[in-house]
Amino acid sequence: MCLLLVSTAIALASTSPAPRGVAAAVHTARRDRQVLRFFANHQWLLTDPRFSTAARLQITVHRRSLGAALRVLAAARHRAKQHQRKQLVRRLASAKAETPSETICRIFGPACADAIEVARCESRLHTDARNGQYLGLFQMGLLARQMFGHGESAEEQARAAFRYFVASGRDWSPWSCRPR
Repeated sequence: MCLLLVSTAIALASTSPAPRGVAAAVHTARRDRQVLRFFANHQWLLTDPRFSTAARLQITVHRRSLGAALRVLAAARHRAKQHQRKQLVRRLASAKAETPSETICRIFGPACADAIEVARCESRLHTDARNGQYLGLFQMGLLARQMFGHGESAEEQARAAFRYFVASGRDWSPWSCRPR
């Protein structure tokens, strides 16, 4: 009898209308699970004629309440995922692709204008430019690529050319095209 009174007290405390927020839904789901575990551990209440009607009623009420709370939580998770996706799309949309000229300027800094002039003369600012063994924005040869690196992107090619530029004493002597 005492067990049924305890479970009924817990049930009455948690049989409020549908939860209004996520925190309330979490609290309700926790309490409903607690009551349902109680009845799962005290199956004899369902078979005893004195308590079976009240026990079955409590189980029904708490199953429904748990279902409603879980739907609220699922909707909140769904909204959070949608919000994260929207933020990602906004970030990706705001991050525009850099042109080779912008990449060169970012890497070469004060020597930007001269570097663009050299790259324009060497490759017309095309990362896939090729002239025999000479490749990329700055048309670096095989030995220079082995020493200073190279890559597919404007970023990698400009960094390699900058390393070559610094190693050559910050002048454009390694390139056949030179700034005016």
